[in-house]
Amino acid sequence: MKNLKQYYLFLFVILIFFQAAAQENVTKLSDGIEIKIKKPQRNDAAVVRIQVVSNSILHITASPTTTFDTTKSLMLVDLKPTATPFEVISSNENVTLSTANLKATVSIETGEILFKDAAGKTLLKETKGGGKTITGTTLDGKQSYIVKQSFTSETDEALYGLGQHQNGVFNYKGTKVLLSQYNTEVAIPFLVSSKNYGILWDNNSLTKSVDTRDFEKISTLRLYSDKGDKGWLTATYTNKKDPKKVLSRPESFIDYSYIPSLKHLPEGIILENTTVKWEGAFETDFSGEHQFNLWSSGYTNVYIDDKLVAARWRQGWNATNELIRIHLEKGTKHKLKIEWDPLGNESFICFNWSKPLTEVQKNEFAFESEAGQKIDYFFVSGKNIDDVISGYRTLTGKATMMPKWSMGFWQSRERYKTQDEILNTVAEFRKRKIGLDNIVLDWRYWREGQWGSQEFDPERFPDPKGMMKTLHEKYNTKLMISVWAKFYEDTQNYKDLEAKGYILKRNVAENRKDWLGFNNAIYDPFNPDARKEFWKLINKNIYTTGIDAWWMDASEPDVHSNMPPEVRKEMIGNTFLGAAEINYNAFSLMNAKGIYEGQRSVDPNKRIFMLTRSGFAGLQRYAAATWSGDIGSRWEDLNNQIPAGLNFTMSGLPYWTSDIGGFSVETRYENATGETLEEWRELNARWYQYGVFCPLFRAHGQFPYREIYNIAPEDHPAYKSILFYNKLRYRMMPYIYSLIGQTYHNDYTMMRGLPMDFSSDKKVLNIANQFMFGPAILVNPVTEYKKRSRELYLPNTNGWYNFYTSEFLEGGQTITAEAKYEQIPLFVKEGSILPCGPNIEYTSQKSSEPFTIYVYTGKDASFSLYEDENTNYNYEKGKFSNIEFQYNEASKTLTIADRKGSFDGMQKNRVFNIVFIGKNKNSTFNLISNANEGQKVKYNGSKLEVKF
Repeated sequence: MKNLKQYYLFLFVILIFFQAAAQENVTKLSDGIEIKIKKPQRNDAAVVRIQVVSNSILHITASPTTTFDTTKSLMLVDLKPTATPFEVISSNENVTLSTANLKATVSIETGEILFKDAAGKTLLKETKGGGKTITGTTLDGKQSYIVKQSFTSETDEALYGLGQHQNGVFNYKGTKVLLSQYNTEVAIPFLVSSKNYGILWDNNSLTKSVDTRDFEKISTLRLYSDKGDKGWLTATYTNKKDPKKVLSRPESFIDYSYIPSLKHLPEGIILENTTVKWEGAFETDFSGEHQFNLWSSGYTNVYIDDKLVAARWRQGWNATNELIRIHLEKGTKHKLKIEWDPLGNESFICFNWSKPLTEVQKNEFAFESEAGQKIDYFFVSGKNIDDVISGYRTLTGKATMMPKWSMGFWQSRERYKTQDEILNTVAEFRKRKIGLDNIVLDWRYWREGQWGSQEFDPERFPDPKGMMKTLHEKYNTKLMISVWAKFYEDTQNYKDLEAKGYILKRNVAENRKDWLGFNNAIYDPFNPDARKEFWKLINKNIYTTGIDAWWMDASEPDVHSNMPPEVRKEMIGNTFLGAAEINYNAFSLMNAKGIYEGQRSVDPNKRIFMLTRSGFAGLQRYAAATWSGDIGSRWEDLNNQIPAGLNFTMSGLPYWTSDIGGFSVETRYENATGETLEEWRELNARWYQYGVFCPLFRAHGQFPYREIYNIAPEDHPAYKSILFYNKLRYRMMPYIYSLIGQTYHNDYTMMRGLPMDFSSDKKVLNIANQFMFGPAILVNPVTEYKKRSRELYLPNTNGWYNFYTSEFLEGGQTITAEAKYEQIPLFVKEGSILPCGPNIEYTSQKSSEPFTIYVYTGKDASFSLYEDENTNYNYEKGKFSNIEFQYNEASKTLTIADRKGSFDGMQKNRVFNIVFIGKNKNSTFNLISNANEGQKVKYNGSKLEVKF
């Protein structure tokens, strides 16, 4: 017994010793814990911090030294010190921090973190050993680091977000996602998991994410020429004008990615006169899914084993990615042929590959940034993806209420050249009674050679204030104007900004001219004084004319197109905040900040609206939306917009759009006739059918002109379809504007990937070409020429009503739906309420027609009708109202609740027309009106009930 007591005493002493040792490595902070890692490896973190932001958000930082960098984040709002209670439990090996919703357990030895929910279910874990790599480097003569954090992912997990990318991928698990701002590519370092958590990576530099391995040159494959020679492909350069002029040579890799790489073309080759073909074969020593990345402009076809696996076109000056995923077997020789027809002397192509992921790699993802002082990320959890996005906005800012007019239709083209063209276009819309709220004035409204003057050319725009007065008062139309962060060296504005040190002038110092032949440079938005000065310029010369909104073009920034990232960083040079690498991705954020703060300082109660070509985490707080850049007018481009837009909105930024019809146009469409003209018309009709269900509904592009009456005559199905969906957009305005209210007040997302609403249905995780528009409408775009049906999946949580016929279908099935020329398949979720307004031609138009409330029965349903003053910031002061509609299936009763809230000019007494749609009832949505159908009820703000 004595020996047993001594033994337990010994164990107790040892336990106390190890707990004391553990305590030496753990420091409790007011908002979390700090852990000094016992056994850091080379290039590892020395210290890890976990700080509590809320019950569902933890802030993780890891430093290579014993101190932490305190540089203020650009993407975050000022976070208040936490009042969230938490507890810390330590053992000799681990320390666990717990909130009401989360547990984070850290290995004291390695710094590895395991995240669990309150019930103990694992949500995410850092890879074994901590997954932290911090490699020293030097920037601007100062110590910097390449920082990487890797995680272990669940096998059945899907990964979304990360901005907007054009390779057609929706679920990014197992793929490479480069977060680097570029025309058509938007980098947002926020990843969302189907397991209901998100990672906000707080780093502004160029970042590789998910699979952070680089693509390899195809020279690392076992190559064969077209004759069977080992070691290369056969490249054949043929003169278009004289096909007998042929140059053939061995090439073991294909990389003409940017302007500098074109010098490697064969001597004497002029691209605009040449077609190129690479032929041969390759072998791989790996079995599994191989990924090939095609980066190209011009016309490109890729064949593997005589099968066409990629067919792309893109304007010569703006290459794009195509990801080819194909299963290949080890040791098998595969034929390869690549055909390239460049467009002009600046066309580009690169073809690389990536070996199959190992089983371990398949279940890992990471972030790796080229510049930082620490690993810095936020773990955001929630009950669903909406909760996770709400956490993102807690960190980076609320999405502002957009002005109601911005939800109407926008007409744009590249470009309206005169004041008369603007006014005549709007007059034609009003004459034809086509819905329109906004017309857009694109670039070069200034005098030639005066880019950055921020002044109208007086010959073409003799009376800007008069133009705006006519647009506003006669036509009830807004105008958005293109403003660039770019200045020609000869402008007075350049000279004034340069004298104050506000210009990033490396581009001018190197005498690099833009595509119009002028020396130019950008201002430095990272400098707060430069932002104020930029606002003063556009306020003085543009905003005072009555302009309604800002189009912040080329906000990547596009300093010199078609240059590799290293050169683009060099052209930016050191900013107010240091080396260009450090904040490479955040230019658009700071640019938008200056405009937002500037306009609110001079016109504090007029809602701001900005459209930017680039975006970054936090942009939503500055009243900014993003569009998908200068995409091509092709069917594959239309198809790729769907996952690009969904991943953008699932990145936490709710407002997104693409150019309806695509921006850049193949030559064959410019003066098309016959079958080519019909294809152009159908492409535009299909794009409008999709575009009406995007957060912003806008047409834009190069010639041919994009106005509905320039696309097709009135009796053509394309015209009829475009007009139908234009009217539908305006009928749905009460629904749409209510979703905008939900976006601000409840962190909602209007354009929704299916995993947001049907996460329990595993079949939706990889569906890239269907989405929800709000809670009610399932949208199924058509992206193939002459396609008159399409296969689609109806999620299994409920039944679905055909939007056009009200036919009821059970969920959980794949169907082939009719997709006639004039319509895309639309379905309404069983248990939905869809409020629709009258037929109007602009959002502020008054009408005596009542709202029609469509109730799709079969399950309980609810919807909150939101209203406010539409164009000002009084909603921030509580001036808005909500009317809750609730349908109870058991009692077959719709309850319209007491109105909550009020605002100036609110309609206190109104009539609602209630239309019930059931499985055995023949009521349908009517584009014109359901005035002669349904039950009309008078509502004065007090609760009432309506029976089905």
